[in-house]
Amino acid sequence: MHIDFDISPQDTLPIYRQIVEQLRRGIAGGQCRPGDELPSVRALAQLHAINPMTVSKAYSLLEAEGLLERRRGVGMVVASTQPLRAGKGERLALLQPALQAAASQAVQLGLDEQAALRLFQQCLQEEMNK
Repeated sequence: MHIDFDISPQDTLPIYRQIVEQLRRGIAGGQCRPGDELPSVRALAQLHAINPMTVSKAYSLLEAEGLLERRRGVGMVVASTQPLRAGKGERLALLQPALQAAASQAVQLGLDEQAALRLFQQCLQEEMNK
């Protein structure tokens, strides 16, 4: 498994929360499977020029939730005893905060509903074609 973290220091969401939310979505959506290895704390911190304690905090929170586990000699992996895979409703709930923020920005920019929906569909299509 290779997860491309999208870390944005300018985002109002703290960096550790960005990591947590991206991993939650990856696990809930099935892109991260039980046993998949995560980048080491040091490697992820160096790649994104962030403090290793930030990455460690994110991993520890997910470990406490039972989504990740530590394996000696390997590091952090997606937990093999996953809670039941998230249903469609739970996955939609993970998406809702991002869509709420996007809707808020569309209103602030004075965009009409159809223009905003077309842009969302275009972005979604681009992601699905990657």
